Amino acid sequence: MTQQDHERSADDLDAVELRLLIQRVARRIRAKRGDAALSDAQLSVLFHLEMHGDSSLGRLAEHDRVTPPSMTRTVASLKESGYLETEPGKDDARRVIARITPKGLAMVQETRRLRTAWFAAQLGDLSPAERSALQEVMPILRRIAES
Repeated sequence: MTQQDHERSADDLDAVELRLLIQRVARRIRAKRGDAALSDAQLSVLFHLEMHGDSSLGRLAEHDRVTPPSMTRTVASLKESGYLETEPGKDDARRVIARITPKGLAMVQETRRLRTAWFAAQLGDLSPAERSALQEVMPILRRIAES
């Protein structure tokens, strides 16, 4: 069976549709943010710092799978906006450590609140049977997300 045959099979068409639907929902959630001017990359850095604490730029770049120069630009723009601050590493002054500021923390919390409120409103519009169906799918989605 060729790749094209695989793509045309009913199972793969269902996989494509489900993938596209999940992407659309994720895009709608990501659109809710405390500062509309921030990019997904900038938000990722702030969420990481909020969850894991101070981090080197190298570690942030690894986490987001971007180049160190790209992370340097992202961190510089966040620093300029007052969402994070940086300082030299204690053991190596060439190493830069990023720390979220109270302003950055407030923006992350507002973004989380907006996203949760939007999603809760969508769930509130569902019937009890639809909410139950989603509850049953959660372990499967969790397994896929953690793979």
